[in-house]
Amino acid sequence: MRPTFGLKKPLAALCASMALFTAAPVLAANVYGEQLEGFRYPFTLQHFNFSSQQQALSMGYMDVNPMQKANGQTVVLMHGNNFCGATWEESIRALSQAGYRVVAPDQIGFCSASKPDNYQYSFQQLADNTHQLLAQLGVKKAIIVGHSTGGMLATRYALMYPDATQQLVLVNPSGLEDWKAKGAPWRSVDQWYQRELKLDAAGIKKYEQHTYYSGQWKPEYDKWVDMLAGLNAGPGHKKVAWNSALIYDMIFTQPVFYEFGDLKVPTTLMIGTADTTAIGSDIALTEVKATLGHYNVLGKDVAKRIPGSRLIEFPSMGHAPQMAAPEKFNQTLIEAIASR
Repeated sequence: MRPTFGLKKPLAALCASMALFTAAPVLAANVYGEQLEGFRYPFTLQHFNFSSQQQALSMGYMDVNPMQKANGQTVVLMHGNNFCGATWEESIRALSQAGYRVVAPDQIGFCSASKPDNYQYSFQQLADNTHQLLAQLGVKKAIIVGHSTGGMLATRYALMYPDATQQLVLVNPSGLEDWKAKGAPWRSVDQWYQRELKLDAAGIKKYEQHTYYSGQWKPEYDKWVDMLAGLNAGPGHKKVAWNSALIYDMIFTQPVFYEFGDLKVPTTLMIGTADTTAIGSDIALTEVKATLGHYNVLGKDVAKRIPGSRLIEFPSMGHAPQMAAPEKFNQTLIEAIASR
């Protein structure tokens, strides 16, 4: 028997205990409520209360008036899956200063919005929810900008409401390929749920650093890790994880890829070419994983599928160019939408 060096436990048992301790989830710096209560939004947060699927729901949103002379146009910013309306902070400020009214909603299941016990998630449903919000705000036509999963939603919105879509801008959208058709494995909602329950600050930061920021990190990114980790660590932990699981199933099983050719609105693709985002790639076979998430190729391919589209690339940038290089991105965005 190995010596215990005066400890009550054998050394091996002590090491095992330490391993369990070090493997424990990394706590968020702050803990937020089920609808992100306690997190400070960069602009006034309002709520749109409505009925959907026989239940009362609420979407948080920011509606920011132009800071300079109004140009009469409205930009709607659609966030991605690991993002909130608040992560558009710098873009909202830049667009507002350029004369645009800016609406940035949090979709159902995300951030400051309701987390239903049950909801049949579809991009059509989220688009309809957003269309109802804009109708209440008196916005009849808008420039629709979607990032990541918000890009899939923005595409669906433009397909459903072309007359209400002045133009479409897709920023590193998810869904530039059909992952399941390429061989990425399907997960059940229950499997997604178990995965989401384990989400913590360390894992979020590791993923974001690699995928969003091409391996780089700046102190200003920490608040977005805290936002997501704090929401997941809060009192709504299980409901947040459950809704996230339902949303992942929607993303994986409802591709917009096959309908890019049906878009009838002026469309701009803005692509950070170092992005490697691909749902299911983490559990895909090596040979399948090697074929997924090549945004440097996907952006060019999808631009050819969308009639009259324009491609703007950000070389060496990852999944979130609007956060990695906000000044450059926002100037490019404003110039792009103004030239359409």
